[in-house]
Amino acid sequence: MAELSPLRKLLKVFHPEGIPGAGAAIYNALSSVDIFQRNYEWVAKHILEYCSRGSLLDIGTGPGWLLLTLHRLDPEMALVGLDVSSAMVAKARHNVAQESLSSKIEIHEGNANQMPFKDNTFDVVVSTGSIHHWKNPARGLDEVHRVLKPGGCALIYDIVSDTPQVILSESRREFGRLRTLLFWLHDFEEPFYS
Repeated sequence: MAELSPLRKLLKVFHPEGIPGAGAAIYNALSSVDIFQRNYEWVAKHILEYCSRGSLLDIGTGPGWLLLTLHRLDPEMALVGLDVSSAMVAKARHNVAQESLSSKIEIHEGNANQMPFKDNTFDVVVSTGSIHHWKNPARGLDEVHRVLKPGGCALIYDIVSDTPQVILSESRREFGRLRTLLFWLHDFEEPFYS
């Protein structure tokens, strides 16, 4: 992981580790739109190339959209979500309940740096768009290793602060200039790694 610039280090100090209160409702609504849902679909398919059975932990599950997509693609996989934000956990539980999947998908409140799971619990651990929120990513990655079963797989996805121009150009063509501008603004204000 590349070192953060001084500006991004400052942002990280003040940036919340989870999305609090009303921010969870806003994020839930925003992440239900096509650009996010297509990303969850792509990520879910990529994950299933590595692990299509067993148990999966999604760290920073947010509103639980990835878990719902994974369940739709592979209903036999045991799915667990973890988020540090109690407001986000409530949103995820609500979204899971709306799909009548509360008995199939577990959602827990907890921190990536001290996960409430036993050693060697999961076949795969994923995180999408949350590692930049972790206050101590090295400790969080140690925890990922701890909860993985021997031979398990960790897949960490996030936006990077130095998104290549070709990706931004493709996004403008596919999703329009406004959405790409919003993506760029999000990239600027969050303490993403390069």
